[in-house]
Amino acid sequence: MYAIIQSGGHQLKVTPGGRATLAGTAGDPGAELTLDHVLLVEKDGGEILTGAPYVANARVVAIVDGEARGPKIRVFKKKRRKGMRRTKGHRAVYTSVRIKEIQA
Repeated sequence: MYAIIQSGGHQLKVTPGGRATLAGTAGDPGAELTLDHVLLVEKDGGEILTGAPYVANARVVAIVDGEARGPKIRVFKKKRRKGMRRTKGHRAVYTSVRIKEIQA
């Protein structure tokens, strides 16, 4: 059994007992999280449920493990012959979750 969920503008394939990395902050470590944006569910018997855009009454229950930050991304801008140089950067925050179950 697996499901494809949408989180933070990304689509992720999740299985019960597996781990997933979600963009942004989702909750405190140990908290239970319900993900409602389920795009597709494949059951054990091979039956596939698809949504338009989301599968009705389907949800993924996950437990928050913790947060981490991604690598630093540097944004450098320069205009030639003008002496203009600017450096900015950011580090994205990710939340690691454990998939408890898929309800369909």
